[in-house]
Amino acid sequence: MSDSLSLPWASDFHCHLRQGDMMDTVVPMVEQGGVQTVLAMPNLTPPLTTTQMAVDYGTALQKLAPNVHFILTLYLSPDLTPEEVAKAAAAGITAVKVYPSGVTTNSDWGVLDFKVYYPTFQAMQDHNMVLCLHGECPSDAKKGICILNAEERFLATLRELHQEFPRLRIVLEHATTKAAVDCVKSLGDTVACTITAHHLFITIDDWAGQPHHFCKPVAKYPSDRDALQDVVRSGHPRFFLGSDSAPHPRRSKQGERPAAGVFTTPILVPLMATLFERLGCLDKLEAFISTFGRAFYQLPAVSSSDPRLVLKRKVLEIPESYTINGSAQEADVVVPFMAKQELAWQIDNGC
Repeated sequence: MSDSLSLPWASDFHCHLRQGDMMDTVVPMVEQGGVQTVLAMPNLTPPLTTTQMAVDYGTALQKLAPNVHFILTLYLSPDLTPEEVAKAAAAGITAVKVYPSGVTTNSDWGVLDFKVYYPTFQAMQDHNMVLCLHGECPSDAKKGICILNAEERFLATLRELHQEFPRLRIVLEHATTKAAVDCVKSLGDTVACTITAHHLFITIDDWAGQPHHFCKPVAKYPSDRDALQDVVRSGHPRFFLGSDSAPHPRRSKQGERPAAGVFTTPILVPLMATLFERLGCLDKLEAFISTFGRAFYQLPAVSSSDPRLVLKRKVLEIPESYTINGSAQEADVVVPFMAKQELAWQIDNGC
């Protein structure tokens, strides 16, 4: 059994980097967690709905982490016309994120009717952009939809979008169910799926009563977690890492209505290495955190001459919290996933 791992720097195809003091805090942690390519989510306040807003955001991120490649995204809204799609593509913006209205943090501006946006999706297909889907239907008691079945009820929409736009690359993000895994497998090569670190670890019992493990979509049943673990263990090329790391101040997570989001950015690759070792598939780790996602997003493949990430088999105790830069309030810290627990691996690159 080796006591070290040499891997390409990871690519995280779903991460929330926030704005203001929180952005200043978490963006430098991207590289600390073993990542040098990251897809930045656009659900800020206000959301990134125009090309110029996304470009300006990318400039701010780059100043905080010069070694990181930030993949920029736009938030689907009525401002995203086919003309704006062409402008975004020309500016190097890679993807558009869809939030059904009200399903998660800062989704109040989200989509109510997908067909309204068919001309936008056609333009995205024509310009080779990626459509990133938060794959849940809004909760609706009259329709029998709640947080436990919202993802499965959304899958019909995914199938319809793929049928209507077969050349459009679509990513079903942060899958949590066996139904989602089976659905993506059944569709064509232009449909892929990201899986988070935390959904590979936890089930419903781990977030009920534990606000720092609560996210949207919520972790589901043991059989669903097993399906996620099975697909990464199999090395399926259309399933890859998207952490959905989403920091919130502790006071927002422990209030009367806890904010949805799990924070894994500064521990991401050690977390993945620990899990893949437990699953007996460390040989699949490199493809999951790098090769598969980069291929789907049509990024250059990692070469043998590129810098490598070195992990050592050494206990890493996850901190109880991280202080938010610039905060004057004692409560303004971020609590990470699995706080105060131990991981089997840590990064040994001096970052």
